[in-house]
Amino acid sequence: MAPRAGKAVVAALREDIDRLTAAEPDVRADAYDSVHQMRVATRRLRSVLRSYRRLFDAEQAAGTEAELKWLADLLGVARDAEVRAERFTDLLASYDDVPAEVTEALVGASRQAYTDAHAEVLTALDGKRYRRLKKVLDAWRTDPPLSPELSRDDATEVFDDVLRRDRKRLRKLVFAEPTATPADRVELLHDIRKGAKRLRYSCEAASTVLGPDASDLGARAKRLQSVLGDHRDAVESREAILAVATTAHGPAATLYELLADTEEAAAGAAIAHYPAAAAFISA
Repeated sequence: MAPRAGKAVVAALREDIDRLTAAEPDVRADAYDSVHQMRVATRRLRSVLRSYRRLFDAEQAAGTEAELKWLADLLGVARDAEVRAERFTDLLASYDDVPAEVTEALVGASRQAYTDAHAEVLTALDGKRYRRLKKVLDAWRTDPPLSPELSRDDATEVFDDVLRRDRKRLRKLVFAEPTATPADRVELLHDIRKGAKRLRYSCEAASTVLGPDASDLGARAKRLQSVLGDHRDAVESREAILAVATTAHGPAATLYELLADTEEAAAGAAIAHYPAAAAFISA
């Protein structure tokens, strides 16, 4: 007998809720990569709620999704600062005699931004809003507010429909990219990345039900997400470098120019892989 959609989606939710809960102690201890792991778990869970929303009570799902977005945004500030600090450290390692002011403006400022953001995360984890969210997630883990009708349907049909809709949404964005103006293209590529991430997570949630086809589609979506993530990181790094460079003079100004050029080249190298990575969406 085919599994019911409600039971199958609860299993996917439980896995993501457990990932989020397991990451919390490491975030509190400021363990390496812990903020990233908790952020991913939060975004995965939010994505599953969005993609499979028809299986749940709409009002409760929307409320939980909003709270997960709040948590993901908090974690995102810390994670982005952490990524910038690591990226700037790697960039500067290629140069000799880096002026101290450049190291401080890029690496030091990013590390301080991470420290400040991590403190905000800890404050939130100790707050009432997060405690309420944890209680909600505990309830969703064992007894989520499922739609009485659709949750009893065949999981294969329901999950396949979800993947088709997420793929169609991503295809629409990919097809719009060639006609985008240069001013709009960067943000459209960011939207494509988010669409690829949503498709990836919906595929991963469906892999137990749909098998290798879902896993393969999810892997292709992950590849597209990764390519566009590399592009986005390079673009944002270049913008940050140029912003700091506006008040620089002498050797520091020259180095900032070289770093910005390096990131521009990195963005170009990443986006060169985009056509191949996106080809699956029109297949």
